[in-house]
Amino acid sequence: MKIKSFIGTSKNAVLTQIWIALCIYLLLAYIKSCNQLSISSQQIIRLLQLNLFERRDLMALLKGNPPTPLEKPMQSQLPFA
Repeated sequence: MKIKSFIGTSKNAVLTQIWIALCIYLLLAYIKSCNQLSISSQQIIRLLQLNLFERRDLMALLKGNPPTPLEKPMQSQLPFA
């Protein structure tokens, strides 16, 4: 587990950030073991960073299938007056 820098410097802020990093590490390890993924935890983190704000199927992304973005509903545009 690597934490490059801390956002807060108080004792409570540092402990909170360590707990959050530990929880994320455990969640990734659980996902990796349940789905028997052959990629490393670092590769999982990179994939999640690159697709953070995209709506994609997580399992397809992690298993290497080419993910397709989920369809967004068409928004009707207002006429320019």
